[in-house]
Amino acid sequence: MDERGLADLLSQFGLSEKEIDTYLAILNRGEAKASEVANDADVSKRYVYSISEELEERGFVEVNDHSVPTMIKARPPSEVIERLNGTIETMEPELERRYTSTDDEIEQFEVIKSRPTVLKRIERLLESADEEVTLTLPASLLTRIQPTLRETLDRGVLVLLLLSGPEAENYPIEQLDGVASAVRVWHARAPLMLTVDRSLGLIAPNDMLTQSNSDSNAISLAQRQLVPVLIGSFLGNYWPVAEELHVERARELPLSTPDFRNAVLQVALHMQQGQDVVATVRGRPVATENGEETIEGEVVGVRQGLVKPATNSFPVENAFTIDTGNRRFTIGGEGAFVEDFEAFEVTLERPDEQDADA
Repeated sequence: MDERGLADLLSQFGLSEKEIDTYLAILNRGEAKASEVANDADVSKRYVYSISEELEERGFVEVNDHSVPTMIKARPPSEVIERLNGTIETMEPELERRYTSTDDEIEQFEVIKSRPTVLKRIERLLESADEEVTLTLPASLLTRIQPTLRETLDRGVLVLLLLSGPEAENYPIEQLDGVASAVRVWHARAPLMLTVDRSLGLIAPNDMLTQSNSDSNAISLAQRQLVPVLIGSFLGNYWPVAEELHVERARELPLSTPDFRNAVLQVALHMQQGQDVVATVRGRPVATENGEETIEGEVVGVRQGLVKPATNSFPVENAFTIDTGNRRFTIGGEGAFVEDFEAFEVTLERPDEQDADA
Protein backbone atom coordinates (compact mmCIF):
# COMPACT_ATOMS: atom_id res chain seq x y z
CA MET A 1 0.00 0.00 0.00
CA ASP A 2 1.37 3.44 -0.91
CA GLU A 3 1.24 6.48 1.36
CA ARG A 4 -1.88 7.84 -0.34
CA GLY A 5 -3.75 4.61 0.29
CA LEU A 6 -2.71 4.66 3.95
CA ALA A 7 -3.84 8.27 4.24
CA ASP A 8 -7.24 7.37 2.77
CA LEU A 9 -7.70 4.62 5.34
CA LEU A 10 -6.67 6.90 8.21
CA SER A 11 -9.21 9.48 7.05
CA GLN A 12 -11.94 6.89 7.65
CA PHE A 13 -11.05 7.04 11.35
CA GLY A 14 -11.80 10.76 11.49
CA LEU A 15 -8.36 12.24 10.84
CA SER A 16 -8.18 15.35 8.66
CA GLU A 17 -5.62 15.71 5.88
CA LYS A 18 -3.34 17.90 8.02
CA GLU A 19 -3.67 15.49 10.97
CA ILE A 20 -2.71 12.59 8.72
CA ASP A 21 0.33 14.43 7.34
CA THR A 22 1.43 15.29 10.88
CA TYR A 23 0.96 11.74 12.14
CA LEU A 24 2.79 10.18 9.20
CA ALA A 25 5.68 12.62 9.74
CA ILE A 26 5.91 11.47 13.37
CA LEU A 27 5.57 7.83 12.33
CA ASN A 28 8.37 8.13 9.78
CA ARG A 29 10.76 9.53 12.36
CA GLY A 30 9.60 7.34 15.27
CA GLU A 31 10.33 10.18 17.70
CA ALA A 32 10.92 13.82 16.90
CA LYS A 33 10.82 17.42 18.06
CA ALA A 34 7.83 19.55 17.11
CA SER A 35 10.00 21.67 14.82
CA GLU A 36 11.10 18.58 12.88
CA VAL A 37 7.54 17.33 12.49
CA ALA A 38 6.38 20.79 11.39
CA ASN A 39 9.06 20.90 8.71
CA ASP A 40 8.28 17.38 7.42
CA ALA A 41 4.51 17.88 7.38
CA ASP A 42 4.63 21.48 6.10
CA VAL A 43 2.56 22.78 9.02
CA SER A 44 3.27 25.29 11.77
CA LYS A 45 5.05 24.29 14.97
CA ARG A 46 2.08 25.62 16.94
CA TYR A 47 -0.25 23.31 15.00
CA VAL A 48 1.98 20.32 15.80
CA TYR A 49 1.73 21.05 19.53
CA SER A 50 -2.05 21.40 19.29
CA ILE A 51 -2.76 18.35 17.16
CA SER A 52 -0.29 16.09 18.98
CA GLU A 53 -2.44 16.40 22.10
CA GLU A 54 -5.44 15.13 20.17
CA LEU A 55 -3.39 12.35 18.54
CA GLU A 56 -2.21 11.34 22.01
CA GLU A 57 -5.80 11.24 23.24
CA ARG A 58 -6.69 8.92 20.34
CA GLY A 59 -3.74 6.67 21.13
CA PHE A 60 -1.60 7.40 18.05
CA VAL A 61 1.34 9.11 19.79
CA GLU A 62 2.92 9.88 23.16
CA VAL A 63 3.86 13.46 24.07
CA ASN A 64 6.70 13.94 26.52
CA ASP A 65 6.31 17.58 27.55
CA HIS A 66 8.52 17.10 30.61
CA SER A 67 11.61 17.11 28.40
CA VAL A 68 13.13 20.17 26.76
CA PRO A 69 12.42 20.36 23.91
CA THR A 70 9.10 18.47 23.93
CA MET A 71 9.42 15.12 22.18
CA ILE A 72 6.61 13.41 20.28
CA LYS A 73 6.85 9.65 19.89
CA ALA A 74 4.78 7.39 17.65
CA ARG A 75 3.14 4.49 19.43
CA PRO A 76 3.90 1.02 18.02
CA PRO A 77 1.53 0.30 15.10
CA SER A 78 0.31 -2.89 16.80
CA GLU A 79 -0.94 -0.81 19.75
CA VAL A 80 -2.62 1.68 17.44
CA ILE A 81 -4.39 -1.09 15.51
CA GLU A 82 -5.47 -2.78 18.74
CA ARG A 83 -6.95 0.48 20.02
CA LEU A 84 -8.77 1.16 16.73
CA ASN A 85 -10.19 -2.36 16.73
CA GLY A 86 -11.30 -1.90 20.33
CA THR A 87 -13.02 1.36 19.42
CA ILE A 88 -14.95 -0.32 16.60
CA GLU A 89 -15.98 -3.25 18.79
CA THR A 90 -17.11 -0.91 21.56
CA MET A 91 -19.05 1.22 19.11
CA GLU A 92 -20.96 -1.62 17.45
CA PRO A 93 -23.46 -2.47 20.23
CA GLU A 94 -24.21 1.21 20.83
CA LEU A 95 -24.85 1.78 17.12
CA GLU A 96 -27.17 -1.23 17.09
CA ARG A 97 -29.01 0.04 20.17
CA ARG A 98 -29.54 3.48 18.71
CA TYR A 99 -30.55 2.05 15.32
CA THR A 100 -33.41 0.07 16.84
CA SER A 101 -34.33 2.61 19.54
CA THR A 102 -37.52 4.66 19.27
CA ASP A 103 -36.71 6.74 22.36
CA ASP A 104 -35.76 10.30 21.33
CA GLU A 105 -34.52 11.14 24.83
CA ILE A 106 -31.12 9.40 24.79
CA GLU A 107 -28.76 10.02 27.69
CA GLN A 108 -25.40 11.25 26.45
CA PHE A 109 -22.21 11.67 28.46
CA GLU A 110 -18.69 12.15 27.16
CA VAL A 111 -15.35 12.44 28.94
CA ILE A 112 -12.97 14.93 27.27
CA LYS A 113 -9.28 14.65 28.10
CA SER A 114 -7.78 17.34 25.87
CA ARG A 115 -7.73 21.09 26.57
CA PRO A 116 -7.89 22.01 22.85
CA THR A 117 -10.92 19.74 22.46
CA VAL A 118 -12.66 21.46 25.39
CA LEU A 119 -12.05 24.89 23.86
CA LYS A 120 -13.42 23.74 20.51
CA ARG A 121 -16.44 22.22 22.26
CA ILE A 122 -17.18 25.52 24.03
CA GLU A 123 -17.27 27.34 20.71
CA ARG A 124 -19.34 24.64 19.01
CA LEU A 125 -21.92 24.67 21.82
CA LEU A 126 -22.15 28.46 21.73
CA GLU A 127 -22.69 28.34 17.97
CA SER A 128 -25.62 25.95 18.50
CA ALA A 129 -27.41 28.14 21.08
CA ASP A 130 -30.89 29.40 20.16
CA GLU A 131 -32.24 30.73 23.46
CA GLU A 132 -30.01 30.79 26.53
CA VAL A 133 -26.37 30.40 27.64
CA THR A 134 -24.85 30.38 31.12
CA LEU A 135 -21.06 30.30 31.23
CA THR A 136 -18.44 30.37 33.98
CA LEU A 137 -15.10 30.93 32.25
CA PRO A 138 -11.50 31.64 33.36
CA ALA A 139 -10.98 35.32 32.49
CA SER A 140 -7.74 34.47 30.68
CA LEU A 141 -9.72 32.59 28.00
CA LEU A 142 -12.24 35.31 27.16
CA THR A 143 -10.15 36.78 24.32
CA ARG A 144 -10.35 33.47 22.44
CA ILE A 145 -14.09 32.98 23.04
CA GLN A 146 -15.12 36.62 22.47
CA PRO A 147 -15.94 36.42 18.74
CA THR A 148 -18.23 33.42 19.23
CA LEU A 149 -19.91 35.04 22.24
CA ARG A 150 -20.59 38.19 20.22
CA GLU A 151 -22.19 36.16 17.43
CA THR A 152 -24.29 34.30 20.00
CA LEU A 153 -25.54 37.52 21.60
CA ASP A 154 -26.26 39.03 18.18
CA ARG A 155 -28.67 36.14 17.48
CA GLY A 156 -30.81 37.32 20.42
CA VAL A 157 -29.60 34.60 22.80
CA LEU A 158 -29.53 35.41 26.54
CA VAL A 159 -25.88 35.14 27.63
CA LEU A 160 -24.99 35.20 31.34
CA LEU A 161 -21.19 35.25 31.65
CA LEU A 162 -19.15 34.88 34.86
CA LEU A 163 -15.39 35.49 34.55
CA SER A 164 -13.33 33.81 37.26
CA GLY A 165 -9.77 33.89 38.56
CA PRO A 166 -7.32 36.65 39.55
CA GLU A 167 -7.25 37.93 35.95
CA ALA A 168 -10.91 38.92 36.31
CA GLU A 169 -10.14 41.54 38.98
CA ASN A 170 -9.23 44.40 36.64
CA TYR A 171 -10.82 43.21 33.42
CA PRO A 172 -11.37 46.18 31.03
CA ILE A 173 -15.09 46.97 31.04
CA GLU A 174 -14.90 48.53 27.57
CA GLN A 175 -14.04 45.10 26.12
CA LEU A 176 -17.28 43.57 27.39
CA ASP A 177 -19.79 45.55 25.33
CA GLY A 178 -21.58 43.19 22.97
CA VAL A 179 -20.07 40.06 24.58
CA ALA A 180 -22.89 39.03 26.95
CA SER A 181 -26.27 40.13 28.28
CA ALA A 182 -24.71 40.44 31.74
CA VAL A 183 -21.16 39.90 32.97
CA ARG A 184 -20.01 39.26 36.52
CA VAL A 185 -16.54 38.57 37.94
CA TRP A 186 -15.40 36.37 40.80
CA HIS A 187 -11.77 36.42 41.85
CA ALA A 188 -11.71 32.77 42.95
CA ARG A 189 -10.79 30.05 40.46
CA ALA A 190 -14.19 28.61 39.59
CA PRO A 191 -14.67 25.53 37.39
CA LEU A 192 -15.76 25.93 33.80
CA MET A 193 -19.53 25.46 33.55
CA LEU A 194 -21.42 25.95 30.29
CA THR A 195 -25.09 25.30 29.61
CA VAL A 196 -26.93 25.84 26.33
CA ASP A 197 -30.71 25.97 25.90
CA ARG A 198 -31.25 24.02 29.14
CA SER A 199 -30.30 20.78 27.34
CA LEU A 200 -26.54 20.77 26.69
CA GLY A 201 -23.79 21.14 29.27
CA LEU A 202 -20.03 21.13 29.73
CA ILE A 203 -18.06 21.15 33.00
CA ALA A 204 -14.30 21.11 33.60
CA PRO A 205 -11.94 21.81 36.52
CA ASN A 206 -10.30 25.22 36.35
CA ASP A 207 -6.79 23.75 36.20
CA MET A 208 -7.59 21.83 33.00
CA LEU A 209 -7.93 25.14 31.15
CA THR A 210 -5.32 27.23 32.97
CA GLN A 211 -2.44 24.77 33.56
CA SER A 212 -0.50 23.07 30.79
CA ASN A 213 0.37 19.99 32.88
CA SER A 214 -3.10 19.23 34.23
CA ASP A 215 -4.32 15.63 34.07
CA SER A 216 -7.97 16.58 34.77
CA ASN A 217 -10.85 15.67 32.47
CA ALA A 218 -13.97 17.51 31.32
CA ILE A 219 -17.48 16.10 31.03
CA SER A 220 -19.91 16.95 28.26
CA LEU A 221 -23.56 16.02 28.69
CA ALA A 222 -26.77 16.26 26.70
CA GLN A 223 -29.67 15.51 28.98
CA ARG A 224 -32.57 17.80 29.82
CA GLN A 225 -32.94 16.21 33.26
CA LEU A 226 -29.39 17.08 34.38
CA VAL A 227 -28.46 20.34 32.66
CA PRO A 228 -30.96 22.35 34.78
CA VAL A 229 -28.98 21.18 37.83
CA LEU A 230 -25.92 22.98 36.41
CA ILE A 231 -28.04 26.08 35.76
CA GLY A 232 -29.29 25.95 39.36
CA SER A 233 -25.71 25.75 40.62
CA PHE A 234 -24.67 28.65 38.39
CA LEU A 235 -27.57 30.91 39.44
CA GLY A 236 -27.71 29.73 43.04
CA ASN A 237 -24.05 29.41 44.05
CA TYR A 238 -21.84 31.45 41.72
CA TRP A 239 -23.87 34.28 40.20
CA PRO A 240 -25.10 35.83 43.51
CA VAL A 241 -21.60 36.11 45.04
CA ALA A 242 -19.95 37.56 41.92
CA GLU A 243 -19.53 41.28 41.27
CA GLU A 244 -21.65 42.77 38.49
CA LEU A 245 -19.33 44.32 35.89
CA HIS A 246 -21.45 44.92 32.79
CA VAL A 247 -25.10 44.74 31.69
CA GLU A 248 -26.29 45.22 28.12
CA ARG A 249 -28.91 47.84 27.37
CA ALA A 250 -32.56 46.77 27.31
CA ARG A 251 -33.65 45.49 23.93
CA GLU A 252 -36.10 47.33 21.78
CA LEU A 253 -39.75 46.34 22.15
CA PRO A 254 -41.83 44.59 20.93
CA LEU A 255 -39.90 41.42 21.71
CA SER A 256 -41.04 37.78 21.64
CA THR A 257 -39.03 34.98 23.23
CA PRO A 258 -39.57 31.36 24.32
CA ASP A 259 -36.78 31.81 26.88
CA PHE A 260 -38.38 32.94 30.12
CA ARG A 261 -35.22 34.20 31.80
CA ASN A 262 -34.58 36.40 28.78
CA ALA A 263 -38.09 37.85 29.18
CA VAL A 264 -37.51 38.44 32.91
CA LEU A 265 -34.21 40.23 32.21
CA GLN A 266 -35.84 42.53 29.67
CA VAL A 267 -38.74 43.27 32.02
CA ALA A 268 -36.29 44.13 34.82
CA LEU A 269 -34.18 46.41 32.60
CA HIS A 270 -37.19 48.31 31.23
CA MET A 271 -38.76 48.69 34.67
CA GLN A 272 -35.45 49.98 36.09
CA GLN A 273 -35.69 52.72 33.46
CA GLY A 274 -39.20 53.56 34.62
CA GLN A 275 -40.84 52.23 31.46
CA ASP A 276 -44.23 50.49 31.46
CA VAL A 277 -44.35 47.04 29.86
CA VAL A 278 -47.29 44.94 28.70
CA ALA A 279 -46.81 41.17 28.48
CA THR A 280 -48.72 38.62 26.42
CA VAL A 281 -48.03 35.16 27.85
CA ARG A 282 -48.82 31.89 26.11
CA GLY A 283 -48.65 29.05 28.60
CA ARG A 284 -50.40 26.80 31.09
CA PRO A 285 -52.17 27.53 34.38
CA VAL A 286 -50.07 25.74 37.00
CA ALA A 287 -53.21 24.34 38.67
CA THR A 288 -54.10 22.35 35.54
CA GLU A 289 -52.40 19.24 34.18
CA ASN A 290 -52.74 20.11 30.51
CA GLY A 291 -54.12 22.80 28.28
CA GLU A 292 -52.80 26.05 26.90
CA GLU A 293 -54.03 29.59 27.37
CA THR A 294 -52.94 33.11 26.52
CA ILE A 295 -53.21 35.93 29.04
CA GLU A 296 -52.25 39.58 28.69
CA GLY A 297 -51.68 42.45 31.07
CA GLU A 298 -49.42 45.19 32.36
CA VAL A 299 -46.33 44.01 34.22
CA VAL A 300 -46.64 45.27 37.81
CA GLY A 301 -43.74 43.48 39.48
CA VAL A 302 -40.64 41.39 38.83
CA ARG A 303 -38.65 39.02 41.03
CA GLN A 304 -35.19 38.27 39.69
CA GLY A 305 -31.49 37.96 40.46
CA LEU A 306 -30.11 38.24 36.93
CA VAL A 307 -29.13 41.90 37.36
CA LYS A 308 -28.72 44.08 40.40
CA PRO A 309 -30.52 45.09 42.50
CA ALA A 310 -31.83 41.57 43.10
CA THR A 311 -35.54 41.44 43.92
CA ASN A 312 -36.04 37.69 44.34
CA SER A 313 -36.54 35.87 47.62
CA PHE A 314 -34.22 32.96 46.71
CA PRO A 315 -31.37 32.83 44.15
CA VAL A 316 -33.01 30.85 41.33
CA GLU A 317 -36.35 32.68 41.50
CA ASN A 318 -37.19 34.50 38.26
CA ALA A 319 -40.78 35.59 37.79
CA PHE A 320 -42.97 38.58 37.07
CA THR A 321 -46.55 39.61 37.83
CA ILE A 322 -49.10 40.94 35.35
CA ASP A 323 -52.42 42.68 35.95
CA THR A 324 -55.04 41.66 33.37
CA GLY A 325 -57.59 44.14 34.71
CA ASN A 326 -59.61 41.37 36.37
CA ARG A 327 -56.88 39.82 38.52
CA ARG A 328 -53.14 39.50 38.94
CA PHE A 329 -51.13 36.46 37.82
CA THR A 330 -47.60 35.50 38.77
CA ILE A 331 -45.71 34.10 35.77
CA GLY A 332 -42.92 31.53 35.99
CA GLY A 333 -40.77 29.67 33.50
CA GLU A 334 -40.43 26.01 32.52
CA GLY A 335 -41.49 23.74 35.40
CA ALA A 336 -43.12 26.57 37.38
CA PHE A 337 -45.08 25.38 40.41
CA VAL A 338 -45.01 28.30 42.88
CA GLU A 339 -46.40 30.81 40.36
CA ASP A 340 -49.90 30.89 38.85
CA PHE A 341 -48.85 30.42 35.24
CA GLU A 342 -46.07 28.50 33.40
CA ALA A 343 -44.94 30.49 30.36
CA PHE A 344 -44.17 28.82 27.03
CA GLU A 345 -43.61 32.10 25.17
CA VAL A 346 -43.64 35.76 26.20
CA THR A 347 -44.20 38.85 24.07
CA LEU A 348 -43.26 42.21 25.60
CA GLU A 349 -44.62 45.51 24.27
CA ARG A 350 -45.04 49.10 25.34
CA PRO A 351 -48.60 50.20 26.17
CA ASP A 352 -48.56 52.80 23.38
CA GLU A 353 -47.65 50.10 20.85
CA GLN A 354 -50.71 48.13 21.93
CA ASP A 355 -52.91 51.20 21.56
CA ALA A 356 -51.57 51.71 18.02
CA ASP A 357 -52.37 48.10 17.13
CA ALA A 358 -55.90 48.51 18.48
